[in-house]
Amino acid sequence: MNSSQGDPAAQYFSAHDGVLLAYRELGAGRPLILIHGYFSTATVNWIRYGHAATLAARGYRVIMPDLRAHGDSAKPHDAASYPPDVLADDGFALIAHLGITDYDLGGYSLGARTTIRMLSRGAAPRRAIVAGMGLQGLTHTGARSAFFRRVLTRPGTFQRGSLEWMAEAFLQTVKGDPIALLHVLDTFVDTSAAELARIGVPSLVVAGTEDNDNGSAEELAGLLLHGSYVGIPGNHMSAVTRPELGRAFLEFLQSMPTGASPDY
Repeated sequence: MNSSQGDPAAQYFSAHDGVLLAYRELGAGRPLILIHGYFSTATVNWIRYGHAATLAARGYRVIMPDLRAHGDSAKPHDAASYPPDVLADDGFALIAHLGITDYDLGGYSLGARTTIRMLSRGAAPRRAIVAGMGLQGLTHTGARSAFFRRVLTRPGTFQRGSLEWMAEAFLQTVKGDPIALLHVLDTFVDTSAAELARIGVPSLVVAGTEDNDNGSAEELAGLLLHGSYVGIPGNHMSAVTRPELGRAFLEFLQSMPTGASPDY
């Protein structure tokens, strides 16, 4: 069911391994799948700050999954539920569940990494959005994984105002499940520079101008075959709250008519 106001009700589908996953929809029209970041939810990333409403008002059916271990999706505690690249597997399962073949795809932070993993494995959206992500966050996922592992395993030990302290505060705000979220870190898969250079989908790389959490977004855009970069105000945590983010998405998506064929 679509909703024109507020937070749409969760709908559910089963992943390939039977894990029950949630997603929300807003608007009607061209399908656009948007994947949220680590610790976050579809509601927090896309509904709360108006991005989904901005896109839905311009003719998009915005489809917003909750990643496994996040939001209204199942949060299994067994390690077997978190094999490498399972988040990309879940993305493919959602596309199959929806029965769509012509769509756009994007995400923020971990959602952007999941988008890249799907593209590298053959996903074929008309356009892709890679937000809140830089080159090093894709080619060397271990550094970012180590940061979050500290946050999840050493609660209450971080200096107030530090990056770890802010991440822990956000985790508490969304009532995240630390055990399940730790397992998510084991799913991360590096994407080589060579793999990135082969991605031919027209792609927008957008990040806060003060966001260095995942390396250089501009370098990433330069490496992608048809990449473009847009900087917006903010750092990794604040840029996602800015209206400029949704507007950048919309401008990029509307830069090619829906019925046109991309030149790649």
